[in-house]
Amino acid sequence: MNLIGEHVDYNGGRCLPMALTQCTTAVITLRDDDRVAVTSGDRSWEGRVGELEQADPWALYVVGVLIALGVEQGLDIAVSSDVPIGAGLSSSAALECSVAYAVDALLDLGCSPEELVAASIRAESETVGAPTGGLDQAIAVYGEAEHALLIDFATGSREQVPFDPAARGLAVLVIDTKVSHELTDGGYEARRDDAWAAAVELGLDKQGLAQATSIEGLAEPLLRRARHVTSEVLRVDEFIAALHADAWSLLGPLLDASHASLRDDYEVSCVELDVAVETAREAGALGARMTGGGFGGSAIALVPVERVAAVQTAVTTAFAAHGWGAPDYFVARPGAGARIG
Repeated sequence: MNLIGEHVDYNGGRCLPMALTQCTTAVITLRDDDRVAVTSGDRSWEGRVGELEQADPWALYVVGVLIALGVEQGLDIAVSSDVPIGAGLSSSAALECSVAYAVDALLDLGCSPEELVAASIRAESETVGAPTGGLDQAIAVYGEAEHALLIDFATGSREQVPFDPAARGLAVLVIDTKVSHELTDGGYEARRDDAWAAAVELGLDKQGLAQATSIEGLAEPLLRRARHVTSEVLRVDEFIAALHADAWSLLGPLLDASHASLRDDYEVSCVELDVAVETAREAGALGARMTGGGFGGSAIALVPVERVAAVQTAVTTAFAAHGWGAPDYFVARPGAGARIG
């Protein structure tokens, strides 16, 4: 789950995600043939790695990892998960990385964490066809309990940042609007292409918009896309500075500003996310914003623990007033990244 730094990974910026305690588990065993059988709940698919045209869309995330790792061995892969799907909480990256780690261990491939992250990114971008900047896969691998991870996509550097809101009487409340978002429908890719076009117009590398020192001269909508990216990177830096100073009250306004920028300049929010964010603030949250790729999914709110129930009630009431179904909620706790169980 990304705390702040949205849509800047593929623009060479800095992001601050944290791993969740919710898990996706892949149990993998060898077969004596060259077929791959994938099961998840009541869904199943069986075929050969090269038979992508016959693969169910959800199975592509698994098969894509095998392709990226160069694996043609027959495998039985059983997947279970309590990560909400389509909620902007990196469920696809959790699936990819769990499969990558399990396959690497089972077949003794000797891959480094960096190689497993890269294979997971390739699975999503090349096999599934969903654009991804790599943030989700990185935090799924490198996350540490009670920490967020500062990732600089310009340099590749990573820094573990202590993050324990419960010790300050606060909670990160996730509000899953249950509005489904699909990253292969073109909206995410269109925003990425706008940002890359803005970078080129400014004389930067295609994925270097976050390094822009001036965005003057850009026309709409590229101007707004660039304004979001450059201002969001600064908000990440301010967020980190506030954490280091133990100034948690400063985090709320940064979350609010991030949402406004994503809503107005990057145009990836939706009415359900806006209502969730605005209502959470009115009910006592220090700040709130949408998280993830957008066009639906989840919002996060930084809430005093004693106000969590009141925020949930207020948001549920607001959704009912609009004729929408009730959101799902949970308090997010910083968890550990991928591992062999």
